[in-house]
Amino acid sequence: MRILLVKLSSLGDVVHTLPVVQDILAARPGAQIDWVVEQAFAPLLAPLRASGHVQHVIPCELRRWRKAPLAAATRAGWRAFKQQLQAAPYDAVIDLQGLTKSALVARLARLAPGGKRYALANQTEGSAYEAPTRWVADVAIAMAPHIHAMQRGRELCARALGYAVPPVPDFGLKVPPALMERAPAAPETIAFVHGTSRADKQWPLEHWITLGRQLMAQGYRIALPHGSADELATSQAIAAALNGDDERGRAIVWPRLSLDALTQHLAQCAGVIGVDSGLSHIAVALDLPHVQIYNFDTAWRTGPLPDSAGATAPRQLSVFAQPTPSVQAVWDAWLSCLPLPAQVSEWAPLP
Repeated sequence: MRILLVKLSSLGDVVHTLPVVQDILAARPGAQIDWVVEQAFAPLLAPLRASGHVQHVIPCELRRWRKAPLAAATRAGWRAFKQQLQAAPYDAVIDLQGLTKSALVARLARLAPGGKRYALANQTEGSAYEAPTRWVADVAIAMAPHIHAMQRGRELCARALGYAVPPVPDFGLKVPPALMERAPAAPETIAFVHGTSRADKQWPLEHWITLGRQLMAQGYRIALPHGSADELATSQAIAAALNGDDERGRAIVWPRLSLDALTQHLAQCAGVIGVDSGLSHIAVALDLPHVQIYNFDTAWRTGPLPDSAGATAPRQLSVFAQPTPSVQAVWDAWLSCLPLPAQVSEWAPLP
């Protein structure tokens, strides 16, 4: 069976879709899965491509092409994309995005004899949806209106292909063991994911600094990723405040990294604390101890799911408050997610 998944963007949405690959392969061993995705997010699928779980990653640049639709480079890029998209016929084309652009991609893909296109039949709470996605589908599948983003994609694929959704999601982000090794004497690293595409999702700078000082007092090192000039400035401000005159420089601003390299860097961390953003969702996919910070009550839709039954303690929690969660609330959640590291005898209370 040859299957095409259409999930173009954004980063968090692509992360939430990763488990459908393992779901399909568990139910349909030997299925060949291709995935259409925006070029910027294609590196995230590299581990699935390397493992053979995804046969072909078909990148597109619809975001860039629509800015200059008549440019020669756009026309050439579109022709190359269309040729790759139509290189093979599919038994199932599944539009997991629910937008006009994804509907267009699904419509352009070739079907094998008896093949069908599947799509969402309705909008769910908090998610974008455009009617053309069901107009071009052979089968439009209705979803419960109140559903987690990850579960929506998993249920859509399960109902399209006729299998039961496995109880535990597997994101398939396997990192080589060598990248997971840490020097035993080195301080454990906690990544601060402060960057997000929306300013109203950010956590105050002084909160990051207070939290960083508390973690550093326990022997941790702080890693500060960034993906833009503004995020770099914030990372540098946090590092400067945390390091002060300390020559050890235990707050480290990472260089700007490609998405696959950044995923590998996160995988080597002892944990991640971050706002609602794509990188935070990668931390969830890597099964790292993680606290996700919400200024809006939307964690039910995009945040970490509850741990499986029988778990002694949560590894991942979301914290919500308005206008923003306090440092103490985030700290308390962190203590719940992470057992005491060997080098720490007790936790100091926040000032």
